[in-house]
Amino acid sequence: MHDHLLAAALPHEHGPSWGRTERHGIYPGLLIDCCATQNTGFGGTLMALTLHTEQLNDYIGKEVGVSEWMLVDQERINQFAEATGDHQYIHVDPERAAKTPFGTTIAHGFLTMSLMVEMGYEGSTKLDNAVMGINYGFDKLRFINPVKVNSRVRGRFQLMSAEEKNLNQWLLKHAVTVEIEGEDKPALIAEWLGMTVVE
Repeated sequence: MHDHLLAAALPHEHGPSWGRTERHGIYPGLLIDCCATQNTGFGGTLMALTLHTEQLNDYIGKEVGVSEWMLVDQERINQFAEATGDHQYIHVDPERAAKTPFGTTIAHGFLTMSLMVEMGYEGSTKLDNAVMGINYGFDKLRFINPVKVNSRVRGRFQLMSAEEKNLNQWLLKHAVTVEIEGEDKPALIAEWLGMTVVE
């Protein structure tokens, strides 16, 4: 077990897997909100999927959630540039960027990737009786299509695998597709790993 698994976790109570919940809290590291709603793709919302560990195999290979659309505006891009020191003109200079093949500024690839954190609040699998979790990184990450300023993006999550690495420590892998509204090609595809510790 990694030392950083000892990071503090926020408490939460548990409710039904789908529908109304009485839980409150976040799983740190995985950054998952127990109480997030999920976009069904049919104009409605569902509570985010929460599973008991014995249910995980039933969901392998299945889509488990879709996040709400998120706006990527110039302010967000500029803030990311400030945070990372990446001020390349294609991101922060609309006048110069207009002369490129993109025709406008585009989001940093790593900005699009980092938005998966908020998308994960709504779209990724949660485990019942979880006490803490950590971001384990990526097995795969590919940037497919640039995200132009003022585009909206969302994350689509499929559970790829679930393995109990140690007692009560579950490594979940999600296939994540970050879609761009109105675009055929996604912004990125990723295989994202997260470890959840359960009681």
